[in-house]
Amino acid sequence: MPYPVTVVVEPKLANRNRMTTAFRLILAIPHLILVGGVGVLFSGRRDLGTSVGGENGLFGFVAFILAVISWFTLVLSANHIPAIRQFTTFYLRWRTRALAYLMLLEDAYPPFGDASYPTTYEIVDPATRDRLTVAFRFFLLIPHFIVLAFLMFAWFVTTIVAWFAIVFTGRYPEGLYAFGVGCLRWRLRVESYFLLLVDDYPPFSLS
Repeated sequence: MPYPVTVVVEPKLANRNRMTTAFRLILAIPHLILVGGVGVLFSGRRDLGTSVGGENGLFGFVAFILAVISWFTLVLSANHIPAIRQFTTFYLRWRTRALAYLMLLEDAYPPFGDASYPTTYEIVDPATRDRLTVAFRFFLLIPHFIVLAFLMFAWFVTTIVAWFAIVFTGRYPEGLYAFGVGCLRWRLRVESYFLLLVDDYPPFSLS
């Protein structure tokens, strides 16, 4: 069965915008403030509201607080409050677009909020909830936190190479692009699981 979280990126390898790529980090600052950047998935600091997901921005802080509330409602009653689920899904859709832009996967500037974009995030609502895996969600994700720490470091190194390639040639190397898309997809599956949107355990896979 396919995983209930789907991230689709329309390939953008050639004819890249060298100017916006050169200043991508600066251009992305408004989105970084609101929905966060790449960062380390879990830093282990005590200020979990800002560290979970790697500096996830103002909306990310709210999503984390709502996930804490949802943890209690799910463990006690298997109920995920619809308004909380709607907000968290909205946040991750926005975050997906912003990360695709920041990670040099797209050149189109991401919209503020919901609007069409070459990168999409879709989620299938679970029919029933698993209280046991919700109760131990953080501990279940420790293997992913460890793997993603190394994976995102590798992504950072390869993206530096890709940045130079785009600025000087206008093209993103295909192999590095596929790796970046895989990192984005893996990361968002883990974040969706961490924020209690799904109960299926994320696969250890870039595909």
